[in-house]
Amino acid sequence: MRIDLLLLDVDGVLVQYQRAQRVLHLARALDVTAEAVQAALYDSGLEAAHDSGALDGATYLTQLGERLGRSVDAQTWTAARQAASHPQQAVLQRLEHLQVPMAVLTNNGALMVQALPRLVPGLFPALHGRVFCSADSGLRKPQPAAFTRVLDLLGAAPAHTLFVDDLFANVRGARAAGLHAETVRDGRGLGKVLKRYAIL
Repeated sequence: MRIDLLLLDVDGVLVQYQRAQRVLHLARALDVTAEAVQAALYDSGLEAAHDSGALDGATYLTQLGERLGRSVDAQTWTAARQAASHPQQAVLQRLEHLQVPMAVLTNNGALMVQALPRLVPGLFPALHGRVFCSADSGLRKPQPAAFTRVLDLLGAAPAHTLFVDDLFANVRGARAAGLHAETVRDGRGLGKVLKRYAIL
């Protein structure tokens, strides 16, 4: 089979994400408690609203700042996300040598598009303009429409696209949309998948 596009998840594939580390980093940077950050970001539903596209990046940061009584800019937010996102070097090394076009689909807010070059710099500029978030459309993995929308934008055919994610629910959603899809959690797993699909 011919694979013309490799579609990638972020958290759990490109990086290992530790939410507690992000909360702690943001708390220290803003001189507030971790409990206050947890409440402002997650318990309030603010993070979910950003991920769904209900709030753009600027509004999200403004509301986060209001909840914490601090000014929160994109640089501070990105630094906290970076501190909590540990690159999977074995995965990244394999991807950096591939010739097949790549793109990203992640259930995250719009700020992730700006943050990702900081998280996995070795994959840029190959991924420039090819990072798609749930906030873009309000569609989330594993909804099949989330996948077909990205492929339509890229002019890619589902039958010639391979999607990898650490969550099997998302793999199922991609398969329902007609994509090839496999579960990948580390470099060894990615290597096996790339070999199976003859992606060199």
